[in-house]
Amino acid sequence: MGTMVETLAMAKGHEISAAIDETSGALSASALGQKIDGSDVAIDFSSATAVRRNVAACMTGGIALVEGTTGWIENFGEVKAVVERYKGSFVYGANFSIGVNLFYRIVDHASELFARFPEYEVFIEEQHHSRKKDAPSGTALKLKSLVERHFKNEFSITSTRAGNIPGTHRVGFDGPADQVLLEHTARSREGFAAGALLAAEWIAENKGFYEFSEVIEEILK
Repeated sequence: MGTMVETLAMAKGHEISAAIDETSGALSASALGQKIDGSDVAIDFSSATAVRRNVAACMTGGIALVEGTTGWIENFGEVKAVVERYKGSFVYGANFSIGVNLFYRIVDHASELFARFPEYEVFIEEQHHSRKKDAPSGTALKLKSLVERHFKNEFSITSTRAGNIPGTHRVGFDGPADQVLLEHTARSREGFAAGALLAAEWIAENKGFYEFSEVIEEILK
């Protein structure tokens, strides 16, 4: 992801001030801050264990941060507090694919419609490569939160981890006479990198704490 973000950023004329290939959080926040000092925006696709350190380094240094790592939501309140304390700029997302964020809107609307008919039940399926650690994926959990706005009964999420699947998410509405299946399939990780770069360009001009779907909403206005 880092290499792809760098390639796309340079193709758009952006300057890469630093590239950090370290995901364990072993560097201190101050040491990391020194490495990225002078940057306008940092884009993070590392690991959940490094997120709090990365947020601290960026916010204290006045650097906007695009957080593409998942699995850190249990620290959501702490991260948001740090961003607000420093009046920083922060965008996070379970999935930075522009297509996925439009898919969220479709699933939300479809769930509202199908929830009006009690004979339909809903399910979510997701597939990723075998190296992805969190399951269900952050994207699946986001889809779950959207569906739960309309369906009050519990429903299942199934996760598959195999091979090199970039990411597939399905939301199905199953009734006695038919099934409607909504699906988003990533062909490569380029879509995630392009979305993260879009978020970086936007947050460089804005202050606050945003989910990427909110950035898409602003862009669509």
